[in-house]
Amino acid sequence: MKIKNKITTSLVVGILGLSSCAFSADMNKWIDEFQPSSLTKAQQKDELTWFKDAAKPYKGMTIKVVSESLTTHSYESKTLAKAFYDITGIKVIHDLIGEGDVIEKLQTQMQTGQNIYDAYVNDSDLIGTHWRYKQVRNLTDWMKGDGKAVTNPNLDLNDFMGLSFTTAPDGKLYQLPDQQFANLYWFRYDWFTDPKNMADFKAKYGYELGVPVNWSAYQDIAEFFTGRVIDGKKVYGHMDYGKKDPSLGWRFTDAWMSMAGEGDPGLPNGLPVDEWGIRVNEKSQPVASCMDRGGATNSPAAVYSIEKYNKWLKEYAPPSAAGMVFSEAGPVPAQGEVAQQAFWYTAFTADMVKKGLPVVNADGTPKWRMAPSPHGAYWKEGMKVGYQDVGSWTLMKSTPLKRAQAAWLYAQFVTSKTVDVKKSHFGLTFIRKSSINDKSFTQRSPKLGGLVEFYRSPARTQWTPTGTNVPDYPKLAQLWWQNIGDASSGAKTAQEALDSLCLAQEKILSRIERAGIQGDIGPKLNEKKTAEYWLKQPGAPKPKLANEKPAPVTISYDELIKSWK
Repeated sequence: MKIKNKITTSLVVGILGLSSCAFSADMNKWIDEFQPSSLTKAQQKDELTWFKDAAKPYKGMTIKVVSESLTTHSYESKTLAKAFYDITGIKVIHDLIGEGDVIEKLQTQMQTGQNIYDAYVNDSDLIGTHWRYKQVRNLTDWMKGDGKAVTNPNLDLNDFMGLSFTTAPDGKLYQLPDQQFANLYWFRYDWFTDPKNMADFKAKYGYELGVPVNWSAYQDIAEFFTGRVIDGKKVYGHMDYGKKDPSLGWRFTDAWMSMAGEGDPGLPNGLPVDEWGIRVNEKSQPVASCMDRGGATNSPAAVYSIEKYNKWLKEYAPPSAAGMVFSEAGPVPAQGEVAQQAFWYTAFTADMVKKGLPVVNADGTPKWRMAPSPHGAYWKEGMKVGYQDVGSWTLMKSTPLKRAQAAWLYAQFVTSKTVDVKKSHFGLTFIRKSSINDKSFTQRSPKLGGLVEFYRSPARTQWTPTGTNVPDYPKLAQLWWQNIGDASSGAKTAQEALDSLCLAQEKILSRIERAGIQGDIGPKLNEKKTAEYWLKQPGAPKPKLANEKPAPVTISYDELIKSWK
């Protein structure tokens, strides 16, 4: 989740010297607390007993871990850290800080070797970084070696939905998912099913008002609702944000260009060209970002994606949106004056279903729904459709062995089947199939606007994080907001901004290549040819389409949900 606050919250839990009887009593207390669960109470007791026994060599230790400030992590810090202490005798300081600060601490530990934290929850967007720099413990080998005695026999990796996102091209698992959420399409279901709105839309555009399958339909719907008066208020057909700020970078690296159709087919990420426009060779070495080397960051599809973003922000969003950052724009749809949003994080779900909001009915059901993101004119079948954030546990090699082992126990505890259903009800950031399929979510699903249906559907596999084409996420990601901010502000055209961006990316790729610090899996830039040469080759970069607004397509939301089931 992309939230940049500077508030640090630390929680130190526990009282030393509890007897074994007290531990047993605490275990039963926590089993009662962790309901509902995908396990029976007897199975929970067996799992917690394993944690208690495996933790004996570490009893009395204090470990430090860190994650960003999400509801899910707050639950871990305030509740699960205390439970872990009561059961194992290991105290946990679980810091909650802004995501940018998490990356900063991680980078500092990578650069200095100083053990700042014993484990990090950081986005799987860094998988290419971790794989290439070799500064994190790969969990596949860890669980067979130094971590074997502290690896839960009931971990059940196959139950995790996001392992493909945290597995590198070498087939090794580098991070363990802790929470994940998608970037989907959000819309006012009540407005879209209103007979007058439906009739007026059909009369004006000649097709049915419904969930837009492509950007052509999204734009028509945005135009239709903008300025329309509903319940006495003028409403808007679109919501976004545009201030030149780091969060503007996430707005685009979080797969906006893949939604437009910039890259190549392939899941979890396009190959050889991904949604950042970075091309890799057959050895997974990054070889280009600009078109004249075979990249697509400044390609016609990328330019199209920026131009659509600018047009929609200017013409269909509230005037204040252009001056907003991510955290300011997030709550706006809940105020009841926005018809749809193409780029909406499901992490906002909990805040969108609170009683008393203009977008929630009296019975607690939402007036809105979430659905698959529409795709742009360059998109083809087999490509990813959108972004999925997967915050994942990461163990640095610079962390002393015993501390890493104790932290691995905590990481497994907060993702265990014993606690995960209950944790998922707090944060709504699902990681396990057994949790999303639990009957308690079947009961709750009518109040979550399609979230449960989405995560139970096969469609979820088309929403993926940044992949392994990106060799140094922290260094490259900061280039995006600075360059695209120029296009958003009008200082540069979309083409000019993306030309600058791709050159800046290649400058960093070249620097990493010259340093040789990533060995034979690091960047190896192609020789320059011409953009025209690469545009004539199959796949990305793709030549400019004669018609970038193909026939609009919509689908009934209710029919869509039936197809998922």
